[in-house]
Amino acid sequence: MFRGPGRAVVLRACWARGSGSRAGVPARVVDLRSDTVTRPGPAMRRAMAEAAVGDDDYGEDPSVRELQEKTAELLGVERTLFVPTNTMANLISVMGHCRRRGSQLLLGQESHLHVYEQGLVAQIAGVHSHPLPDLPHGTLDLDELERAITRGLGSPYHPVCELVCLENTHNSAGGRVLPIDHLRQVHRLARTHGARVHLDGARLMNAAVALRVPPACIVEHCDSVSFCFSKGLGAPVGAVLGGPKDFIEEAWRLRKTLGGGMHQTGVLAAAALAGLAGVEEVLRRDHSNAQRFAQGLQELASPICSVDPAAVETNIVLVRVDGLRPDDLCQRLENVSAEEVAQTGQAVRVLLFPWTERAVRAVWHRDVSTQDTDLALRKWEFVLRQVGS
Repeated sequence: MFRGPGRAVVLRACWARGSGSRAGVPARVVDLRSDTVTRPGPAMRRAMAEAAVGDDDYGEDPSVRELQEKTAELLGVERTLFVPTNTMANLISVMGHCRRRGSQLLLGQESHLHVYEQGLVAQIAGVHSHPLPDLPHGTLDLDELERAITRGLGSPYHPVCELVCLENTHNSAGGRVLPIDHLRQVHRLARTHGARVHLDGARLMNAAVALRVPPACIVEHCDSVSFCFSKGLGAPVGAVLGGPKDFIEEAWRLRKTLGGGMHQTGVLAAAALAGLAGVEEVLRRDHSNAQRFAQGLQELASPICSVDPAAVETNIVLVRVDGLRPDDLCQRLENVSAEEVAQTGQAVRVLLFPWTERAVRAVWHRDVSTQDTDLALRKWEFVLRQVGS
């Protein structure tokens, strides 16, 4: 028997996975917590079941080889390496670029690599990360960046910067897309002072779709790139690390060091290949639905929730919350009451979580339709009306 809060968590999770009902009306779940919550569709499951496999630890898995060749062409790099997660891809890149223990990594203070990856670059790689303030677009101040890069040059007191990490799209900035000119300037600045640039491209395809350019046009301004399949592409697991041939050969060794060597992993590569099929159309729809929601929420003109549609560039919407705790808002959006069913004739559960003390984040993905978007907006309207009454 479950005891204490653990039981409530389990029951809540079970309810979130099912459709449920209130007052005899089936509850529709609109899960906006992340674009990682997708489930493989029939085509992806079929591709996984029928995948040709071999031992990837020997480089013999044909599906993995196909994926690596295809993504190398897509990203415009010499080679890619299939790894279990984008977090591992980022860590391998830092270890590959920063060969001296105590090397310095410069990155944004709100970047995923700095905030959400357990300090792995210090914990595992022995690399000192120095965070810089993020500008609203997720970019870095170039003058501040140059001061940080040059501080350790010729100094016996400061760590030497060997790597700059950028994130595109920038998660904590609300899915903002880094301008290509900014990428170009950062790369030029880094190379001038002997450093390299790694791009955390977990949502790189979102950036490419928003900019209407091939991903390779973005990647050409960095020395390595990570690219995730379990976010907008809807695969259950996997990422690739891309870069020059010698860098990827070293990355293969580092993947093994971290326990990332895999065997008959073609079933996972097949899912990634299926996710790449038609991905631009899927992401355009996600972006459109996110913008649709942002516009609709703005039109509600609520003093409690506000959003800037101009800041919604991809599939992420950050909603500012005033006069109500974000976790309280999330709970209200998740709950279904008899009053809601009586007033709207529907039972809708919108899942998301507090992002900051003054904001919640909503993320669109292939499992959220335009109809789901409208249902979420109507649920939001109902909740705000209840709070304001």
